[in-house]
Amino acid sequence: MRIGTLIVFAAAMLVTDGAAAQTAADSAAIRATAHDYIDGWYSADGARMERALHPELAKRIVITDPRTGRSQLRQMSAMALVQGTRSEGGRDIPPDKRKNDVKILDIYQGVASVRVTAATWIDYMHMAKANGRWVIVNVLWENDATP
Repeated sequence: MRIGTLIVFAAAMLVTDGAAAQTAADSAAIRATAHDYIDGWYSADGARMERALHPELAKRIVITDPRTGRSQLRQMSAMALVQGTRSEGGRDIPPDKRKNDVKILDIYQGVASVRVTAATWIDYMHMAKANGRWVIVNVLWENDATP
């Protein structure tokens, strides 16, 4: 009985160690994707931004008109974000105002939730592992500088 218990324990440890290694590799890849996104924006590097995004990305923000109190959802596609990055991106943001703090909120198998704290905004991202690499599928964001 003790040998059987030992074998089960050893097998469980191997599975756990494999999962930890997978999570560490995934965490590093998720962070790299988030940095491609935010640092690509700051440096106006369209190729870096594009590498971070799923082609069907939806980036959204809820804007409330202060005069009417009515809210509307604004959306940006992957292509619009890449083109905006290439045209100037966040190059005009002074380097001392740039933030690129990445916090992984959760990883479950091939999906993850990530928070990026940037210069004047917060991005909440959903990432997915697609074709062997992590890409951003959705971004919901809030900007302190939004009117």
